[in-house]
Amino acid sequence: MQFKVAELAVLLNGAVEGNDDKYLNQVARLSEADGSSLSFLANHKYEGQLYRSKAGAVLVSKDFKPKQKTPVLIRVDDPYSAFAVVLEQFERSAIIAKIGIEDPVHVDKAAVIGEETYLGAFSYVSRGCTIGKGTKIYPQVFIGDYVTIGENCILFPGVKIYANSVIGDYCTLHAGAVIGSEGFGFAHQKDGTFKRVPQLGNVVLGNHVSIGANTTIDRATVHETRIGSGVKLDNLVHIGHNVSVGKDSAIAAQTGIAGSTTIGENCMFGGQVGIVGHLDIPNRTQIAPKGGIMSDFKEEGRVLLGAPAMDFRHTKKVWVVWKKLPELQKKIEQLEALLKKE
Repeated sequence: MQFKVAELAVLLNGAVEGNDDKYLNQVARLSEADGSSLSFLANHKYEGQLYRSKAGAVLVSKDFKPKQKTPVLIRVDDPYSAFAVVLEQFERSAIIAKIGIEDPVHVDKAAVIGEETYLGAFSYVSRGCTIGKGTKIYPQVFIGDYVTIGENCILFPGVKIYANSVIGDYCTLHAGAVIGSEGFGFAHQKDGTFKRVPQLGNVVLGNHVSIGANTTIDRATVHETRIGSGVKLDNLVHIGHNVSVGKDSAIAAQTGIAGSTTIGENCMFGGQVGIVGHLDIPNRTQIAPKGGIMSDFKEEGRVLLGAPAMDFRHTKKVWVVWKKLPELQKKIEQLEALLKKE
């Protein structure tokens, strides 16, 4: 795949400084780029590499002022985001080329398969499934009964989707992701045993959702577990039954969200965050890594830190005191000794 510099500028809503007729067919870091490569400068720490780079063109911010001679520049609002758009184009070009059904594959006679789809070897499509146009299903993917998958989705090897799940358009499910596994529902009995509570609901993913490798999303007890459009889940995330995650939220690896919790829109959680069940987390909440949320709060846009999580600024003050605890203990013991002498 190749792009003309002028075409890239149009795609990225940017402006070219230099020769816009040259063609680029790969992407690379500034230090490794050659004349056929597109690179970017988002951190001025690497500005020196720009002047030494052999890149065919470089994405820079609109307000960047070079101090020396540079390669061809494409000025954009956000070089890093623009570079991500280009990478997506290269990735899609390779994936789109995959069309057809490999052998062996099982496709139920009642399943509906859209045009320009790809089914990799040993994939299994159960009865009543609908798979949208342009969706790519890699080898060893299992799709259960009456699953609906939208258009232009990508299911990487080993994905498992349980019955009745609904996947929107342009979703990406990475290797080993499990959608619709049974929720952790058990009723504790008087004799100390646990009685299984059947989980009869499903999982619904919106559009443009990304699910990381080996992430699991449990189906609801009744109704649905819902992941809103634009949500990005990292690897090894666990979403419990009946959870709802609001649109355009991002959740990092090893986070666990217990059942029936509602996450607002535009939230961002660091790695290893833990949230107990039946809570409401407001819009735009940010939780630092290893944060533990154990109770409701209503204020939107809070930044939380620690376990149990508290306001970021307050937690930093607490930590300052915590570091001084041995010194404070020694002073208290000295004061107690003085009081005993009086």
